[in-house]
Amino acid sequence: MRRRHFLGTSAALGGLGLLAACAPGSDGGGGDASDGGGPAAGDVETDIASLGDVTLTVWDQEVRGAQNDAIEALITAFQEKYPNVTVDRQSQSFDDLQQQTGLALSGNDVPDVLQVNNARGDMGAYVADQLLTDLTGYAEAYGWEDRFSDSVLAKMRYSADGVTFGEGALYGLAQTGEICGIYYSQKKLDELGLEAPATWDELFALVDAAKEAGEQPIMLGNLDQWPALHVFGPLQANFVPAEEIVTLGMGNAGADWTSEQNVAALTQLAEWGTSGAMGDSPNGLAYDDAWPLYTKGTGVLLIGGSWLAPDMEAVMGEDLRFMAPPPGADGAVATTGGTGIPFSIPAAAENKDVAAAYIDFLTSDEAMQLIADNGGMPVNRTAELAPESGVNKDVYEAFDAVSTDGTLLPYLDYATPSFADTAGATLQEVIGGQTEPAAAADALQEDYAAFTEGS
Repeated sequence: MRRRHFLGTSAALGGLGLLAACAPGSDGGGGDASDGGGPAAGDVETDIASLGDVTLTVWDQEVRGAQNDAIEALITAFQEKYPNVTVDRQSQSFDDLQQQTGLALSGNDVPDVLQVNNARGDMGAYVADQLLTDLTGYAEAYGWEDRFSDSVLAKMRYSADGVTFGEGALYGLAQTGEICGIYYSQKKLDELGLEAPATWDELFALVDAAKEAGEQPIMLGNLDQWPALHVFGPLQANFVPAEEIVTLGMGNAGADWTSEQNVAALTQLAEWGTSGAMGDSPNGLAYDDAWPLYTKGTGVLLIGGSWLAPDMEAVMGEDLRFMAPPPGADGAVATTGGTGIPFSIPAAAENKDVAAAYIDFLTSDEAMQLIADNGGMPVNRTAELAPESGVNKDVYEAFDAVSTDGTLLPYLDYATPSFADTAGATLQEVIGGQTEPAAAADALQEDYAAFTEGS
């Protein structure tokens, strides 16, 4: 399963701000109706019962089993808390929702709450076109900045012009989290006489020892190109300060892919690829063929996303373990990760105050418990709500450690509308030995600089 953060699908809808002036106004709660302005905290109405009967229209993509169960339970509880509110939920697949979002935001039939992918090609474009509500006042009224870590909230912040990602106003709020880390087979480590690495040097030594013992140290299927970003992101943090990776990954000006540290990270990836540490032909193996092979015994480590845990645990049971990468260049743990699709309020929504109360309810402490009970990974209270055992206990605790005490680094393909293709192809060539690390850094810098200098 590929993670849900795709870039560029809505880029063709840029400029919809020209249509936003035709969107209907609203006095149904806080802020200007169609310019993206949100209310000040003192103007937010939190007494939802006083607003009379309201039908709240919600579009989401929480359609998978556990996701759907959690949302349905939360809607029932929300309506019990506010009997005057009827939630009209319209759920659809992620792809279908993305296709509908741009036209809906600029039209006359706008939902009150909408899940919006937080990448530049989606949320960033809509912010620039003033189609989403600035949630800063709601965040203050409901205490969202106390509830969420800065590292998590940064994934939903943009400057008002949509240029700077990770800073500025808040335009969405997410329920769930995800993280890239290191899966390992406890049985294989025991057989090799090794322990889970506490430092990157220990991890590099583990890879060498596994290879010398005739094992494939790292499983990777990179035919699809994007999986290498989930390996390189955590690895990069060992060489490059987290703040610089955030700047690069968010596509903000001020960093440089050709730095000595970035070239060192690319050099390490090249060494793993050309030495056979990731198998004889990682670029010829598909992602959804690779992790099943890992569950059947090929590979000691698999560096990848938390979403793989349930399926792999179903095969490997207690042998499967997961850990956040060792502390990085800054001395603190940092790794690629993110949130589920955030819930946003369209600028032209009719019932903004009720929408904000709904989002607050979906991200409350009680909601985090319910999400965990239904098999999801809540973005808050993660370690506290971790299962008593199993790989998901490891995953929950790793996410909590990174999101609260470390840095949750952005997916590198957030950087520019074309960076997913550029980085995917470039890293594939590095792994295959077709491109030298310095040349790869030049290619990544060219894409990044063209975007940041033209922003």
